[in-house]
Amino acid sequence: MRRIALMIGLALATTLAMAADPAKIDWSKVPVSNVSLFYPGQSSYEWLRSTSHPGSKMVQDGAACTTCHTGKEKAMGDKLVKGGPLEPTPVKGKNGTVDLKFQAAYDAKNAYLRFQWKTLNPYPGSEHQYLRFDGKEWKVYGYPKLDKVVQEGKQPGIYEDRMTIMIDDGKVPLFAQQGCWLTCHDGQRDMAKQFTADEVKSNALLMAIKKGDVRKYLPATRSDPLDWKTGKSLEEIGKIKAAGGFVDLIQWRAHRSHAVGMADDGFVLEFRNSDSGKDMFSGNSDAKTHAPKFMWDAKKVGYKSITADQLRKGDHFLVREQNAVPFDPNAGWKEGDMIPDYLVSREDAKGSAADNNAISSWKDGTWTVVVIRPLGLANDDDKSLKEGGVYNVGFATHDDNITTRGHHVSFVRTLGIGAKADIQAVKLP
Repeated sequence: MRRIALMIGLALATTLAMAADPAKIDWSKVPVSNVSLFYPGQSSYEWLRSTSHPGSKMVQDGAACTTCHTGKEKAMGDKLVKGGPLEPTPVKGKNGTVDLKFQAAYDAKNAYLRFQWKTLNPYPGSEHQYLRFDGKEWKVYGYPKLDKVVQEGKQPGIYEDRMTIMIDDGKVPLFAQQGCWLTCHDGQRDMAKQFTADEVKSNALLMAIKKGDVRKYLPATRSDPLDWKTGKSLEEIGKIKAAGGFVDLIQWRAHRSHAVGMADDGFVLEFRNSDSGKDMFSGNSDAKTHAPKFMWDAKKVGYKSITADQLRKGDHFLVREQNAVPFDPNAGWKEGDMIPDYLVSREDAKGSAADNNAISSWKDGTWTVVVIRPLGLANDDDKSLKEGGVYNVGFATHDDNITTRGHHVSFVRTLGIGAKADIQAVKLP
Protein backbone atom coordinates (compact mmCIF):
# COMPACT_ATOMS: atom_id res chain seq x y z
CA MET A 1 0.00 0.00 0.00
CA ARG A 2 2.99 2.34 0.40
CA ARG A 3 3.32 2.98 -3.35
CA ILE A 4 -0.38 3.73 -3.68
CA ALA A 5 -0.29 6.06 -0.66
CA LEU A 6 2.54 8.02 -2.28
CA MET A 7 0.62 8.33 -5.55
CA ILE A 8 -2.45 9.55 -3.69
CA GLY A 9 -0.40 12.10 -1.75
CA LEU A 10 1.07 13.57 -4.92
CA ALA A 11 -2.31 13.68 -6.65
CA LEU A 12 -3.94 15.51 -3.75
CA ALA A 13 -1.19 18.08 -3.26
CA THR A 14 -2.51 20.65 -5.72
CA THR A 15 -6.18 19.89 -5.14
CA LEU A 16 -5.93 20.64 -1.44
CA ALA A 17 -3.87 23.80 -1.75
CA MET A 18 -4.96 26.47 0.72
CA ALA A 19 -6.88 23.87 2.79
CA ALA A 20 -5.88 21.65 5.69
CA ASP A 21 -3.66 18.71 4.84
CA PRO A 22 -5.78 15.75 6.01
CA ALA A 23 -2.63 13.71 6.56
CA LYS A 24 -1.50 16.29 9.13
CA ILE A 25 -4.77 16.75 11.00
CA ASP A 26 -4.33 15.84 14.67
CA TRP A 27 -7.21 13.40 14.88
CA SER A 28 -6.45 12.71 18.54
CA LYS A 29 -8.10 16.08 19.23
CA VAL A 30 -11.26 15.23 17.29
CA PRO A 31 -13.94 13.28 19.22
CA VAL A 32 -14.61 9.73 18.07
CA SER A 33 -18.18 8.57 17.54
CA ASN A 34 -18.64 4.82 17.77
CA VAL A 35 -21.30 3.71 15.32
CA SER A 36 -22.62 0.15 15.32
CA LEU A 37 -23.34 -1.19 11.83
CA PHE A 38 -25.41 -4.35 11.44
CA TYR A 39 -26.26 -6.84 8.72
CA PRO A 40 -29.80 -6.04 7.41
CA GLY A 41 -30.45 -8.99 5.13
CA GLN A 42 -33.45 -8.40 2.86
CA SER A 43 -35.20 -5.95 5.17
CA SER A 44 -36.64 -3.31 2.87
CA TYR A 45 -38.95 -0.32 2.70
CA GLU A 46 -41.81 -2.69 1.91
CA TRP A 47 -40.91 -5.21 4.62
CA LEU A 48 -40.79 -2.50 7.30
CA ARG A 49 -44.39 -1.67 6.42
CA SER A 50 -45.60 -5.26 6.20
CA THR A 51 -47.27 -7.43 8.82
CA SER A 52 -44.03 -9.47 9.00
CA HIS A 53 -42.47 -6.55 10.86
CA PRO A 54 -43.75 -6.20 14.43
CA GLY A 55 -43.22 -2.44 14.32
CA SER A 56 -44.96 -1.87 10.99
CA LYS A 57 -47.74 0.30 12.43
CA MET A 58 -45.19 2.60 14.05
CA VAL A 59 -43.20 2.78 10.80
CA GLN A 60 -46.32 3.69 8.83
CA ASP A 61 -47.00 6.42 11.39
CA GLY A 62 -43.53 7.86 10.72
CA ALA A 63 -41.65 6.56 13.79
CA ALA A 64 -37.88 6.34 13.72
CA CYS A 65 -36.20 2.92 13.62
CA THR A 66 -34.27 3.94 16.72
CA THR A 67 -37.52 4.12 18.68
CA CYS A 68 -37.34 0.35 19.13
CA HIS A 69 -33.85 -0.68 18.05
CA THR A 70 -31.29 1.62 19.68
CA GLY A 71 -28.55 -0.51 21.22
CA LYS A 72 -29.88 -3.70 19.63
CA GLU A 73 -27.77 -3.59 16.46
CA LYS A 74 -25.47 -6.44 17.47
CA ALA A 75 -28.30 -8.79 18.42
CA MET A 76 -30.12 -8.06 15.18
CA GLY A 77 -27.07 -8.40 12.95
CA ASP A 78 -25.88 -11.62 14.55
CA LYS A 79 -29.34 -13.13 14.10
CA LEU A 80 -30.03 -11.96 10.55
CA VAL A 81 -26.66 -12.98 9.13
CA LYS A 82 -27.22 -16.65 10.03
CA GLY A 83 -30.21 -17.03 7.72
CA GLY A 84 -33.99 -17.02 7.98
CA PRO A 85 -36.93 -15.22 6.38
CA LEU A 86 -34.81 -12.11 5.76
CA GLU A 87 -31.70 -13.99 4.59
CA PRO A 88 -32.42 -16.85 2.18
CA THR A 89 -28.78 -17.23 1.10
CA PRO A 90 -26.52 -16.79 4.15
CA VAL A 91 -22.80 -16.40 3.50
CA LYS A 92 -20.66 -18.74 5.54
CA GLY A 93 -18.49 -16.95 8.10
CA LYS A 94 -20.11 -13.56 7.52
CA ASN A 95 -19.95 -11.22 10.53
CA GLY A 96 -23.18 -9.75 11.87
CA THR A 97 -21.84 -6.36 12.90
CA VAL A 98 -19.04 -3.87 12.24
CA ASP A 99 -17.81 -1.33 14.76
CA LEU A 100 -17.22 1.93 12.91
CA LYS A 101 -15.22 4.80 14.36
CA PHE A 102 -16.23 8.13 12.83
CA GLN A 103 -14.68 11.58 13.22
CA ALA A 104 -15.53 14.84 11.49
CA ALA A 105 -13.64 18.11 11.09
CA TYR A 106 -13.86 21.11 8.78
CA ASP A 107 -12.12 24.31 7.76
CA ALA A 108 -13.03 27.18 5.44
CA LYS A 109 -12.97 24.96 2.36
CA ASN A 110 -13.70 21.34 3.21
CA ALA A 111 -15.31 18.83 5.50
CA TYR A 112 -13.01 15.95 6.51
CA LEU A 113 -14.86 12.72 7.32
CA ARG A 114 -12.67 10.01 8.87
CA PHE A 115 -13.75 6.37 9.06
CA GLN A 116 -12.01 3.40 10.67
CA TRP A 117 -13.15 -0.22 10.77
CA LYS A 118 -11.64 -3.68 10.96
CA THR A 119 -11.99 -6.00 7.99
CA LEU A 120 -13.18 -9.57 8.40
CA ASN A 121 -10.25 -10.86 6.35
CA PRO A 122 -6.52 -10.50 7.08
CA TYR A 123 -5.99 -8.58 3.84
CA PRO A 124 -7.33 -5.35 2.32
CA GLY A 125 -10.31 -5.97 0.07
CA SER A 126 -8.79 -4.01 -2.80
CA GLU A 127 -9.25 -6.69 -5.46
CA HIS A 128 -12.16 -6.44 -7.86
CA GLN A 129 -13.37 -8.60 -10.72
CA TYR A 130 -10.99 -9.45 -13.56
CA LEU A 131 -11.05 -10.38 -17.22
CA ARG A 132 -9.50 -13.85 -17.58
CA PHE A 133 -8.29 -15.46 -20.82
CA ASP A 134 -9.55 -19.05 -21.10
CA GLY A 135 -7.40 -19.89 -24.12
CA LYS A 136 -9.97 -18.62 -26.61
CA GLU A 137 -11.69 -15.57 -25.19
CA TRP A 138 -11.77 -13.19 -22.25
CA LYS A 139 -14.43 -13.75 -19.59
CA VAL A 140 -15.26 -12.12 -16.25
CA TYR A 141 -13.50 -13.82 -13.33
CA GLY A 142 -14.60 -13.29 -9.72
CA TYR A 143 -18.04 -12.33 -8.42
CA PRO A 144 -19.52 -11.07 -5.13
CA LYS A 145 -20.31 -13.75 -2.56
CA LEU A 146 -24.09 -13.39 -2.77
CA ASP A 147 -24.02 -14.43 -6.42
CA LYS A 148 -25.17 -17.96 -7.21
CA VAL A 149 -21.98 -18.82 -9.14
CA VAL A 150 -19.91 -18.14 -6.01
CA GLN A 151 -22.25 -19.95 -3.65
CA GLU A 152 -22.13 -22.97 -5.98
CA GLY A 153 -18.33 -22.85 -6.14
CA LYS A 154 -18.17 -22.08 -9.86
CA GLN A 155 -16.46 -18.71 -9.34
CA PRO A 156 -14.25 -17.28 -6.58
CA GLY A 157 -15.56 -14.50 -4.35
CA ILE A 158 -13.79 -11.33 -5.45
CA TYR A 159 -15.18 -7.87 -4.75
CA GLU A 160 -13.82 -4.60 -3.39
CA ASP A 161 -14.40 -3.20 0.12
CA ARG A 162 -16.49 -0.01 0.24
CA MET A 163 -17.35 2.79 2.64
CA THR A 164 -20.59 4.68 1.99
CA ILE A 165 -22.23 7.74 3.51
CA MET A 166 -25.71 9.00 2.68
CA ILE A 167 -26.49 12.66 3.36
CA ASP A 168 -29.87 14.36 3.66
CA ASP A 169 -30.31 18.03 4.50
CA GLY A 170 -33.84 17.56 5.81
CA LYS A 171 -35.56 17.73 2.42
CA VAL A 172 -36.24 14.00 2.02
CA PRO A 173 -39.39 12.99 3.93
CA LEU A 174 -38.76 10.27 6.55
CA PHE A 175 -35.03 9.91 5.86
CA ALA A 176 -34.28 11.27 9.35
CA GLN A 177 -36.45 8.50 10.80
CA GLN A 178 -35.81 5.51 8.52
CA GLY A 179 -32.57 6.29 6.69
CA CYS A 180 -31.34 3.98 3.99
CA TRP A 181 -34.47 1.81 4.24
CA LEU A 182 -36.17 4.50 2.14
CA THR A 183 -33.79 3.56 -0.68
CA CYS A 184 -33.82 -0.24 -0.34
CA HIS A 185 -36.73 -2.04 -1.97
CA ASP A 186 -38.13 -5.39 -2.95
CA GLY A 187 -37.33 -6.04 -6.59
CA GLN A 188 -33.76 -4.73 -6.44
CA ARG A 189 -30.67 -6.86 -7.02
CA ASP A 190 -30.40 -9.64 -4.39
CA MET A 191 -33.62 -8.51 -2.73
CA ALA A 192 -36.96 -10.29 -2.33
CA LYS A 193 -38.95 -10.55 -5.58
CA GLN A 194 -35.90 -9.56 -7.63
CA PHE A 195 -36.71 -8.01 -11.00
CA THR A 196 -36.70 -10.03 -14.20
CA ALA A 197 -35.27 -8.84 -17.50
CA ASP A 198 -38.75 -8.75 -19.03
CA GLU A 199 -40.08 -6.64 -16.14
CA VAL A 200 -37.31 -4.10 -16.66
CA LYS A 201 -37.83 -3.95 -20.44
CA SER A 202 -41.54 -3.31 -19.96
CA ASN A 203 -41.04 -0.61 -17.34
CA ALA A 204 -41.65 2.86 -18.75
CA LEU A 205 -39.57 4.74 -16.18
CA LEU A 206 -36.50 2.49 -16.42
CA MET A 207 -36.62 2.59 -20.21
CA ALA A 208 -36.95 6.39 -20.13
CA ILE A 209 -33.79 6.71 -18.00
CA LYS A 210 -32.04 3.92 -19.96
CA LYS A 211 -31.43 1.49 -17.10
CA GLY A 212 -31.20 -2.29 -17.30
CA ASP A 213 -31.89 -3.28 -13.70
CA VAL A 214 -33.41 -2.03 -10.44
CA ARG A 215 -31.26 -0.25 -7.87
CA LYS A 216 -31.75 2.13 -4.97
CA TYR A 217 -34.53 4.69 -5.35
CA LEU A 218 -36.74 6.91 -3.22
CA PRO A 219 -40.46 6.02 -2.87
CA ALA A 220 -41.46 9.59 -3.77
CA THR A 221 -40.48 8.80 -7.38
CA ARG A 222 -43.11 6.04 -7.70
CA SER A 223 -46.83 6.62 -8.14
CA ASP A 224 -47.25 3.69 -5.75
CA PRO A 225 -44.46 3.93 -3.13
CA LEU A 226 -44.77 0.19 -2.44
CA ASP A 227 -44.28 -0.91 -6.05
CA TRP A 228 -41.03 -0.31 -7.97
CA LYS A 229 -42.81 -1.10 -11.25
CA THR A 230 -44.77 2.15 -11.05
CA GLY A 231 -43.15 5.49 -11.73
CA LYS A 232 -43.82 9.19 -11.92
CA SER A 233 -43.04 11.18 -15.03
CA LEU A 234 -39.54 12.52 -15.66
CA GLU A 235 -40.99 16.01 -15.28
CA GLU A 236 -42.36 15.18 -11.82
CA ILE A 237 -39.06 13.57 -10.79
CA GLY A 238 -37.18 16.61 -12.05
CA LYS A 239 -39.28 18.82 -9.78
CA ILE A 240 -38.47 16.58 -6.79
CA LYS A 241 -34.77 16.89 -7.58
CA ALA A 242 -34.98 20.67 -8.03
CA ALA A 243 -36.59 20.91 -4.59
CA GLY A 244 -33.69 18.96 -3.06
CA GLY A 245 -35.67 15.77 -2.50
CA PHE A 246 -32.76 13.44 -3.16
CA VAL A 247 -30.14 11.77 -0.97
CA ASP A 248 -26.44 12.40 -1.58
CA LEU A 249 -24.45 9.18 -1.89
CA ILE A 250 -20.66 9.23 -1.43
CA GLN A 251 -18.84 5.94 -1.96
CA TRP A 252 -15.18 5.23 -1.31
CA ARG A 253 -14.14 2.05 -3.11
CA ALA A 254 -11.04 0.04 -2.26
CA HIS A 255 -10.35 -0.78 -5.92
CA ARG A 256 -12.14 1.76 -8.11
CA SER A 257 -11.32 4.96 -6.20
CA HIS A 258 -8.66 4.20 -3.55
CA ALA A 259 -5.81 4.03 -6.07
CA VAL A 260 -6.40 7.58 -7.31
CA GLY A 261 -7.27 9.25 -4.00
CA MET A 262 -10.95 9.87 -4.64
CA ALA A 263 -14.46 8.85 -3.58
CA ASP A 264 -17.18 8.82 -6.18
CA ASP A 265 -20.14 11.16 -5.90
CA GLY A 266 -23.72 10.17 -6.63
CA PHE A 267 -27.28 10.58 -5.47
CA VAL A 268 -30.41 8.50 -4.97
CA LEU A 269 -33.66 9.64 -6.52
CA GLU A 270 -35.47 7.48 -9.12
CA PHE A 271 -32.33 5.32 -9.35
CA ARG A 272 -28.85 5.18 -7.84
CA ASN A 273 -27.34 7.86 -10.07
CA SER A 274 -23.83 9.15 -10.61
CA ASP A 275 -23.37 12.91 -10.49
CA SER A 276 -22.91 14.76 -13.77
CA GLY A 277 -19.52 14.54 -15.40
CA LYS A 278 -17.33 11.44 -15.27
CA ASP A 279 -16.38 9.04 -12.49
CA MET A 280 -12.80 8.01 -11.81
CA PHE A 281 -13.46 4.48 -13.02
CA SER A 282 -14.74 2.89 -16.21
CA GLY A 283 -15.22 -0.58 -17.65
CA ASN A 284 -12.15 -2.13 -19.26
CA SER A 285 -13.98 -4.65 -21.45
CA ASP A 286 -14.62 -4.03 -25.14
CA ALA A 287 -18.38 -4.18 -25.74
CA LYS A 288 -18.03 -6.30 -28.90
CA THR A 289 -15.03 -8.57 -28.32
CA HIS A 290 -15.11 -8.65 -24.47
CA ALA A 291 -11.31 -8.34 -24.62
CA PRO A 292 -9.62 -5.74 -22.38
CA LYS A 293 -9.18 -2.21 -23.63
CA PHE A 294 -6.01 -1.67 -21.57
CA MET A 295 -3.35 -3.88 -20.00
CA TRP A 296 -0.49 -3.23 -17.62
CA ASP A 297 2.60 -1.55 -19.05
CA ALA A 298 5.25 -4.25 -18.63
CA LYS A 299 8.01 -1.65 -19.06
CA LYS A 300 6.81 0.12 -15.91
CA VAL A 301 5.48 -2.66 -13.66
CA GLY A 302 7.26 -5.73 -15.02
CA TYR A 303 4.18 -7.64 -16.22
CA LYS A 304 1.25 -7.25 -18.60
CA SER A 305 -1.15 -9.46 -16.62
CA ILE A 306 -1.36 -11.59 -13.48
CA THR A 307 -2.65 -15.07 -12.66
CA ALA A 308 -4.97 -16.24 -9.88
CA ASP A 309 -2.10 -17.28 -7.62
CA GLN A 310 -0.99 -13.63 -7.44
CA LEU A 311 -4.28 -12.35 -6.06
CA ARG A 312 -3.96 -10.41 -2.79
CA LYS A 313 -0.19 -10.34 -3.10
CA GLY A 314 0.30 -6.73 -4.13
CA ASP A 315 -1.42 -3.69 -5.61
CA HIS A 316 -3.38 -4.73 -8.70
CA PHE A 317 -4.77 -1.42 -9.89
CA LEU A 318 -4.84 -0.48 -13.57
CA VAL A 319 -4.37 3.32 -13.61
CA ARG A 320 -4.61 4.82 -17.08
CA GLU A 321 -2.12 7.65 -16.63
CA GLN A 322 0.39 5.66 -14.57
CA ASN A 323 0.74 2.00 -15.47
CA ALA A 324 -1.56 1.18 -18.40
CA VAL A 325 -1.11 0.83 -22.17
CA PRO A 326 -3.64 -0.08 -24.88
CA PHE A 327 -4.37 -3.80 -25.04
CA ASP A 328 -2.33 -5.78 -27.56
CA PRO A 329 -4.29 -8.85 -28.78
CA ASN A 330 -1.07 -10.32 -30.17
CA ALA A 331 0.96 -10.21 -26.96
CA GLY A 332 1.11 -13.99 -26.56
CA TRP A 333 -1.76 -14.47 -24.14
CA LYS A 334 -1.99 -17.74 -22.23
CA GLU A 335 -4.86 -19.45 -20.47
CA GLY A 336 -5.22 -18.00 -16.97
CA ASP A 337 -3.87 -14.53 -17.77
CA MET A 338 -5.92 -11.87 -15.96
CA ILE A 339 -6.33 -8.11 -16.36
CA PRO A 340 -8.58 -5.87 -14.20
CA ASP A 341 -12.11 -5.41 -15.50
CA TYR A 342 -12.00 -1.74 -14.45
CA LEU A 343 -9.69 1.07 -15.44
CA VAL A 344 -9.20 3.95 -13.00
CA SER A 345 -8.06 7.48 -13.71
CA ARG A 346 -7.89 10.65 -11.69
CA GLU A 347 -7.15 12.73 -14.76
CA ASP A 348 -10.29 11.55 -16.55
CA ALA A 349 -12.65 12.30 -13.63
CA LYS A 350 -14.63 15.44 -14.41
CA GLY A 351 -17.49 17.61 -13.20
CA SER A 352 -19.68 17.09 -10.17
CA ALA A 353 -18.84 13.37 -10.15
CA ALA A 354 -15.26 14.31 -9.23
CA ASP A 355 -16.04 16.48 -6.19
CA ASN A 356 -14.70 14.18 -3.48
CA ASN A 357 -11.10 13.38 -2.64
CA ALA A 358 -10.03 10.67 -0.21
CA ILE A 359 -6.90 9.36 1.44
CA SER A 360 -6.96 5.78 2.66
CA SER A 361 -4.76 3.06 4.05
CA TRP A 362 -5.09 -0.46 5.40
CA LYS A 363 -2.88 -1.46 8.31
CA ASP A 364 -3.08 -4.22 10.93
CA GLY A 365 -6.49 -5.30 9.67
CA THR A 366 -8.03 -1.84 9.73
CA TRP A 367 -9.06 0.55 6.99
CA THR A 368 -8.62 4.26 7.68
CA VAL A 369 -10.39 6.44 5.14
CA VAL A 370 -10.63 10.24 5.15
CA VAL A 371 -13.15 11.64 2.67
CA ILE A 372 -12.56 15.28 1.76
CA ARG A 373 -15.82 16.95 0.77
CA PRO A 374 -15.79 20.61 -0.41
CA LEU A 375 -18.10 22.95 1.47
CA GLY A 376 -20.68 25.04 -0.33
CA LEU A 377 -21.10 22.93 -3.46
CA ALA A 378 -23.68 24.49 -5.78
CA ASN A 379 -24.26 21.56 -8.14
CA ASP A 380 -27.87 20.48 -8.58
CA ASP A 381 -26.93 16.88 -7.72
CA ASP A 382 -25.14 17.62 -4.41
CA LYS A 383 -26.14 18.35 -0.85
CA SER A 384 -24.25 21.51 0.07
CA LEU A 385 -22.43 21.21 3.41
CA LYS A 386 -22.16 24.56 5.15
CA GLU A 387 -21.01 25.85 8.51
CA GLY A 388 -24.00 25.92 10.83
CA GLY A 389 -25.76 23.13 8.97
CA VAL A 390 -27.14 19.92 10.47
CA TYR A 391 -27.48 16.86 8.25
CA ASN A 392 -29.03 13.41 8.55
CA VAL A 393 -26.41 10.78 7.74
CA GLY A 394 -26.30 7.03 7.38
CA PHE A 395 -23.21 4.84 7.02
CA ALA A 396 -22.49 1.47 5.41
CA THR A 397 -19.49 -0.77 4.78
CA HIS A 398 -19.09 -3.57 2.26
CA ASP A 399 -16.56 -6.17 3.36
CA ASP A 400 -15.53 -9.77 2.65
CA ASN A 401 -16.00 -9.74 -1.14
CA ILE A 402 -19.67 -8.83 -1.15
CA THR A 403 -22.00 -6.19 -2.56
CA THR A 404 -25.69 -5.10 -2.67
CA ARG A 405 -27.56 -6.02 0.55
CA GLY A 406 -24.53 -7.91 1.91
CA HIS A 407 -23.32 -4.72 3.56
CA HIS A 408 -23.51 -3.50 7.17
CA VAL A 409 -25.61 -0.40 7.81
CA SER A 410 -26.30 2.13 10.53
CA PHE A 411 -29.36 3.87 11.80
CA VAL A 412 -29.48 7.60 11.06
CA ARG A 413 -27.33 10.02 13.02
CA THR A 414 -27.15 13.80 12.72
CA LEU A 415 -23.94 15.53 11.70
CA GLY A 416 -23.40 19.16 12.61
CA ILE A 417 -20.92 21.41 10.82
CA GLY A 418 -20.26 23.86 13.63
CA ALA A 419 -23.72 23.10 15.03
CA LYS A 420 -25.17 20.87 17.75
CA ALA A 421 -25.89 17.34 16.56
CA ASP A 422 -25.28 13.69 17.45
CA ILE A 423 -21.86 14.07 15.82
CA GLN A 424 -20.27 17.50 15.75
CA ALA A 425 -17.53 18.35 13.28
CA VAL A 426 -14.59 20.15 14.90
CA LYS A 427 -13.40 23.38 13.27
CA LEU A 428 -9.72 23.22 12.44
CA PRO A 429 -7.41 26.09 13.34
